Amino acid sequence: MLAALLYGSEDLRLETLPEPTPGPGEVVVKIRTATTCGTDLKVWRRGGHARMLNPPTLFGHEGSGDIVALGEGVTGWRVGDRVVANNSAPCQACFFCQRQEFSLCTSLTFNNGTFAEYLRVPAPIVKQNLLRIPPGLDYDLAALTEPLACVLHGVDRSGIKPGDRVLIIGDGAIGLMFVAALQRQDLDITVMLAGGHDQRLAIGKELGAQVLFNHYQTPDLTQAVTALTEGWGVDVVIEATGIPQVWEQAISCTRPGGIVNLFGGCPRTTSIQVDTERLHYSELTLKGVFHNTPAHVRSALEFLASSQTPFRLLLGEPHSLTDLPLVFEAMRARQVLKVPIYPGHL
Repeated sequence: MLAALLYGSEDLRLETLPEPTPGPGEVVVKIRTATTCGTDLKVWRRGGHARMLNPPTLFGHEGSGDIVALGEGVTGWRVGDRVVANNSAPCQACFFCQRQEFSLCTSLTFNNGTFAEYLRVPAPIVKQNLLRIPPGLDYDLAALTEPLACVLHGVDRSGIKPGDRVLIIGDGAIGLMFVAALQRQDLDITVMLAGGHDQRLAIGKELGAQVLFNHYQTPDLTQAVTALTEGWGVDVVIEATGIPQVWEQAISCTRPGGIVNLFGGCPRTTSIQVDTERLHYSELTLKGVFHNTPAHVRSALEFLASSQTPFRLLLGEPHSLTDLPLVFEAMRARQVLKVPIYPGHL
């Protein structure tokens, strides 16, 4: 089969590998659609990920397709089932799993390799996070399940209350999904979106953002936000860029008593400076939020299947797997947002 492997920073290679065979409890899925992700872009540029993978490795973690082979002991599934497999599953036994904090599991089973013709799905994922694609939901949208599950986890961890004003910093796919997810909450909240790309900000408006900031036209985001909030700042900030300086900016945009969701993962070994006096006397809450849980994976797939939100706005024109290196160059240049990759022929 043809597959993409990441060997290091910006070292992505397409290679021909043997087709996988399922072990006990596993399945093999023929990938119909694999979507690119901002995390993929960061991993490609940085050459690795703190938790999810280390090169050389199969690459890609969002995908949907059809089961083509079942391993020994697999029940409840048939060849031909349309499925989406989350890229991880918790162990269900560690300190954190026993406390239902599944994203903190110390033995998360990760799986990469959706940028390939076939994907072997490990037994823990088959058992917990392999889901049938509902009728009427196509492969392209079903492939968005994993990132949307992360966003729904992020929303639940943000402590948003009715009437809150929420600022999302970052107009990538994750930031835009946060806009959509917040509007689904029906909490009469005001959603503000900050980014640097007019077309993406326009998508954010269509998804429900009421206030837009283009940072090229807003030299001081903190000042602009406080001017719209009686000088205090917003109730909740969700940082979705993974840039340390923007983490600091997110803190500065938050009102006393507010919550900062530091959702975007920064590079290893980076750090930020925090005004300890303001953190203490303004009673700020800073939260790091990572990944998703099995419950959020199911909620995400249901959200996509409900057709309540035009998530297709996030998807560009599909490309073949052989175009993947060019697609990442286009993502780096911010020419595309999220691209469906078809391992088979277009």
